[in-house]
Amino acid sequence: MEPLGLNEIRERYLSFFESKGHLRLPSFSLVPQNDPSILLINAGMTPMKPYFTGAETPPRKRVTTCQKCIRTPDIENVGHTSRHGTYFEMLGNFSFGDYFKDEVIPWAWEFLTQNLEIEPEKLYPSVFEEDDEAFAIWRDKIGIPEERITRLGKEDNFWEHGTGPCGPCSEIYFDRGIEHGCGKPDCKPGCECDRFVEIWNLVFSQFDRQEDGSYLPLKQKNIDTGAGLERVACVMQGVDNLFEVDTVRKILDTVCNIAGKTYHANHDDDVAIRVITDHMRSSTMMISDGVLPSNEGRGYVLRRLMRRAARFGRLLGIERLFLTEVAEVVIDQNKDAYPDLAARHDYIMKIIALEEEAFHRTVAAGTEILNEMIENAKKEGKAELAGEDAFKLHDTYGFPLDLTKEIAKDAGLSVDEEGFKTSMKKQKDAARAATKEKVDTAWGGTALPSEVTADTSVTEYLGYDSLDCDAKILHIIKKDEEGNLFSEDEAVSGDEVIIILGKTTA
Repeated sequence: MEPLGLNEIRERYLSFFESKGHLRLPSFSLVPQNDPSILLINAGMTPMKPYFTGAETPPRKRVTTCQKCIRTPDIENVGHTSRHGTYFEMLGNFSFGDYFKDEVIPWAWEFLTQNLEIEPEKLYPSVFEEDDEAFAIWRDKIGIPEERITRLGKEDNFWEHGTGPCGPCSEIYFDRGIEHGCGKPDCKPGCECDRFVEIWNLVFSQFDRQEDGSYLPLKQKNIDTGAGLERVACVMQGVDNLFEVDTVRKILDTVCNIAGKTYHANHDDDVAIRVITDHMRSSTMMISDGVLPSNEGRGYVLRRLMRRAARFGRLLGIERLFLTEVAEVVIDQNKDAYPDLAARHDYIMKIIALEEEAFHRTVAAGTEILNEMIENAKKEGKAELAGEDAFKLHDTYGFPLDLTKEIAKDAGLSVDEEGFKTSMKKQKDAARAATKEKVDTAWGGTALPSEVTADTSVTEYLGYDSLDCDAKILHIIKKDEEGNLFSEDEAVSGDEVIIILGKTTA
């Protein structure tokens, strides 16, 4: 087995399935198109959903891709373990009513054992416990002994998501060796230990799940298979985790050089190094696909990733701005597969620099005060930072709650989040009351219309983090000939009005 680089593995996979009649498509954008159910593409098949459901006609019945993906539910674990990450690439080959199990299982085996030259005796397939068809293909067509084929239950080997197309799946595991196992004589795929790692999942979409929980055969059987590129690279390069893979390791080494740190010399430093490495991979890719930092939706995901990276840089002792240097390496390691990175290089650098500069100012203003709050809490023997203190940082200095929580956690304290919410509510209630009682306006001495004073919404101030923002117009207020104010649905050029917005940076 040759220790192939990640970029070489990607190209071999796509070329292999092109040779099997598949159309190679570039990765879809991380921003979902016409799919409000998710913020970011989180699986290789996600952009293909319209093809699987029949809502759209695929460009060909056989397609292969390497899809960029972002998953953030485990963001708090990133860095603290060597296996959690927010960005990954998913190799996939898809059939829309064309081939099925008889073809795809042998192809997967051929690619792994002949193209990548992985030793066959190190590969172990699993099948859904009721899928005798897939079991027979592995046993009779591939020649795997029955005792090396594991039957697993629905939670492991059946893919479904609510109603609609679904089906059993067959996974391929790589045996890392007995030294990584639990020592039990019956250790096999499905065990919770680290010996067997899943590198490929073949999903056989053959049923249509109904509202009543029953399964009807699909008229058009589909194939959705995926292999985690970083996982395959770990196997090929003989490393334990994604941070050791060649292209990712170059990013990690850059972080070490900037910080003057040695990887694996200190646990806390390793956590910070891994956070920065992972988050800048994600951030660079997201910005390349048009995501901008903001306080909502996918923009908030990006802002949180970038600010976590910047914050952990400070924990490493990096006092200057540095994220663009890390992003340069991300682009360099990925630009051949994703040309948009090079084409949008200057734009990506500008967005990262502006966001890091804004956060640098925020941190400088708030960290010193937060550290004082933490010291006072410790002197008083408290294990929790008061919610009103956390809210003061948020309200006065624009210091994000999640950052307060992380810094407090590093100091051994939790944060009273309920108290934070209570303080937030008090502020909003006070703002509403002040609006209702206010009689003076920009025109002086004139009462606001009842529609405005009855509005319980509050204008959100974003000036701590942004210089501009998109905002919804809540009210347009005009003055009649008698000097009374009234609400209007529109204004034209030349009108003198007061406009109340849902958000502002001014």
